[in-house]
Amino acid sequence: MVYYLIALILFLIDQGTKYVIATRMELGEQIPVIKDFFIITSHRNRGAAFGILQGQQWFFIIVTIVVVGGIVWYLNKTKGTRRLLPTALALVLGGAVGNFLDRLLTGEVVDFLMFNFGSYTFPIFNVADSCIVIGVGLIILDTLLDMKGGEEITEVKESKEVREGNE
Repeated sequence: MVYYLIALILFLIDQGTKYVIATRMELGEQIPVIKDFFIITSHRNRGAAFGILQGQQWFFIIVTIVVVGGIVWYLNKTKGTRRLLPTALALVLGGAVGNFLDRLLTGEVVDFLMFNFGSYTFPIFNVADSCIVIGVGLIILDTLLDMKGGEEITEVKESKEVREGNE
């Protein structure tokens, strides 16, 4: 299935970039890419997004197993019916498995993408985090589009019923 291939490619990109950062940069080292705005840095995170829940590896491992199981079940159940939602789930799957492997093997995640907005530094993240955030955004978009489509169908049915009632 193409969605598993997408997840695998994203997983490999995530793991490859983390490997390069972990093996070629010292912890805390920084490489400016766009002045002080975008910096590649070597950072480790024992928590979730934005550093919350530090040191809760077992929690993350259990949650990830449940999420990955749910995604695999859903992808197998909905073969060929939609495109946006399975693509979004493939993004989440690739990212979740990427961070899962890090936590399982080392107890921490390699983060390296750092953005500064004036004096504010956005929490450092990685490719897997990006995949998860974009995937969740697409899931929300798919849900909104699905709801809007349902409203249009309801409106068409109601309009048809009104016309038939007038005849």
